[in-house]
Amino acid sequence: MVKRRLVQGTTSVLSNAHLIGFWQGSIYRGSLKGVCLPGLNCYSCPGAVGSCPLGAWQTALGGTPAKFPWYIVGTLLVYGALLGRSVCGWLCPFGLCQELLYKIPGVKLPKSKTTRAASRVKYLVLAVMVVLLPLYYALVQGMTVPAFCKYICPAGTLTAGIPLMVSNAQLRSLMGALFGWKVGLLLAIVMGCIIFYRAFCRFLCPLGAIYGLFNRVALLS
Repeated sequence: MVKRRLVQGTTSVLSNAHLIGFWQGSIYRGSLKGVCLPGLNCYSCPGAVGSCPLGAWQTALGGTPAKFPWYIVGTLLVYGALLGRSVCGWLCPFGLCQELLYKIPGVKLPKSKTTRAASRVKYLVLAVMVVLLPLYYALVQGMTVPAFCKYICPAGTLTAGIPLMVSNAQLRSLMGALFGWKVGLLLAIVMGCIIFYRAFCRFLCPLGAIYGLFNRVALLS
C-alpha cells in the first residue's frame, strides 16, 4: 500500500508539475500538452503538463469529424493492453483523491448486487457523453463540445474549474448555472466517495470503463 501511495503521489505531482499556473491562473500550452496521460487529469488544470485522453478524444471528434483520431485510440490501446485497470489504482490523480476521501470516518457501504449493477452506468456514460453527444454536436450542429468534460467530469471541476475561478477574476465574472451544476455534482461525488470506495471510478468514470475492457488481457491488470 505504501509503495502504491508513493507511485500515486509521484504521478499526481509530475502530471501537474506546472505549479506556477495555479498562481497565475493560466494553463500550460507547451509541447507536452500534445501527450495523453493515462489517468483522468484535466487539460485545463493550471498545473497539467499533458492531456486527458477523454478530453482529447472528444475534442478530436468535434474538431475533425471526417478524420478518425487514431493517435488517441492507439494511446488508449497501449495503456489498456499494458496496464488495464492498474491505471486507476496507480496512475490516476483523481483515483488518489477518492481513496483519501474514503479514509474520512463515516458510514461505509460494501459491495453488493446493487453496487455491481450500478457499476454498469459508467459504460452508459462512456457511450453517451464521450461518444454520441460529441458526435451529435460535431455532425449536426458543427460545434466542438466535449460533453463529459463540460457537464460531468469532477476532476476538471476540482483541479481546473475551481482553481481558475479563484485565481482569475475575469473567469469569475462569467460564472453561471453550469459552473454551479458542476460544483454541486462534485460535492455529491465527494460524498459518494466517502461512503463507497472509489465511487466515481466504480460507477461513473468512462476512462475506467475503457480500461476495464482490457482486464483479461492486460499485462498488469
